[in-house]
Parts: sequence; structure tokens; C-alpha cells
Amino acid sequence: MSGHSKWHSIKHKKAKEDAKRGNMFGKLSRNIIVAVREGGGSDPKDNIALANAVSKAKDYNMPQSNIERAIKKGTGEIEGENYESIIYEGYGPGGIALIIEVMTENRNRTASDIRNILGRYNGTLGESGSVSWQFERKGLIIVEKSDVKNEEEFMLNVIDMGAEDIDEDSGIYEIKTSLADFIKVKNTLDEKRIKVKSGELAFVPKSTIKLSKEESTKAMKLINALDDHDDVQNVNTNLEISDEMLDEL
Repeated sequence: MSGHSKWHSIKHKKAKEDAKRGNMFGKLSRNIIVAVREGGGSDPKDNIALANAVSKAKDYNMPQSNIERAIKKGTGEIEGENYESIIYEGYGPGGIALIIEVMTENRNRTASDIRNILGRYNGTLGESGSVSWQFERKGLIIVEKSDVKNEEEFMLNVIDMGAEDIDEDSGIYEIKTSLADFIKVKNTLDEKRIKVKSGELAFVPKSTIKLSKEESTKAMKLINALDDHDDVQNVNTNLEISDEMLDEL
């Protein structure tokens, strides 16, 4: 397996803890607001980006009232900040590639913050397109193997749902989908009572990089610092982490 799912699982667990403290809800609200403004309409059925944003918000147990308020801010029914979506590309320790997804109401402030975080943790900001060619935009769904009773039947069903690929590693299945089929696959799993550990649209690396323990530690410190920034929605990387390395880190 690429190792990407391990970082995805780490990020999901961290986000769950942030959600308990309320830190995550601000990011989820921004995601919904921008989806409404860029895709138009307030009905998730007519806006795939909004459907994805609402689905992710529900994954983190965001209250329905918060979701509805964010949608109204997006439509202009309620006054709100004018967020815009920006993608930064860069490099981290050991030459790992980074794609940083941001939603901000102050482009200059956020750009300065991202540049400072990268500099502080031995990373550099790259030009647009400098690393994006190393990634594919996909739907990524994680399911615990323990929740699957019949592996063969599960894999056949997931492929029939529209999944492009299924990998397994360390007690999980990583299901990749096209952007268009992501919601359909995720909803079908829910209907079949197969618990989705996490699901989101992600930049999935075409290949990954293994680093030493020292460099991996530095890389994870940078990734976590970026992820902690209020304006950062997602940090995508081609860093590969082995189970042994993950336990040590």
C-alpha cells in the first residue's frame, strides 16, 4: 500500500479530537460556505462539492444547526466572511511533496503564515504546479477490516458501486473513487451498514517517499503545524510511513 492511508488515518483521528474541542467546526463551516458560493444553490443534490462538504461535516458530528448556518452564509441569507479557496504547493524535509488546501478571507496573511511555518520546519514554498503533477484528485474512503464480514463479497460490491481501486493494510481498506462517484459509494456503504471510518476528497500521491526516522519526525512536525492552522483545510503529502516507524513516532 502507498502509505497514504496511514497519514489519512492519523489526520482523521487528530481531526476527531479537534472536533471535540470545537476547533474543527470552523474549518468545516468554511468548506460548506465556499462550496455553496462556488457551486451555487443550497441543495447538496445539485452541488457535488456541497454534498461532499456536508457529508464530511456529519462525519465529525457537526451539529445540523451549524451546517444550516454555514449554508445560509454561503447563499448570503446570513452575513459572513468572504472566503476563497487557495492551494499552496511546497516541499518538506527529505524532499517530500506537499499540497496545502486553504480557505481564507485574507490571502496575504495566510500566504505569509504558510511561508513562515514551512520555513520554521525546514520546508519551502513552491510555484503553482511544482508538485501537483505527483498527485491525483480522488475520493478516498477508509473502512475498518473488522467491520467487513465477507471480504470477497465486500470487494465485489465496492467495485460494483463504482470504486476504482481497493487496497488493504494494517486492518483497514482504502477505497479510491472518482470525484463523481465518491458520494454514491460512501452512501451505499452506509446503506449496507458498513461503517466508514473516514471519507473525503483528497490529493492521492501517484508514488511515495520513505524517509529515515529523523527525517520522518521532522516531516510530521511540519505537517501537524500546517494542519493546526485555522485556514488550512487539508495537508496532502507523498510521505510513506511504515507501521514500525509510525509506532516509534
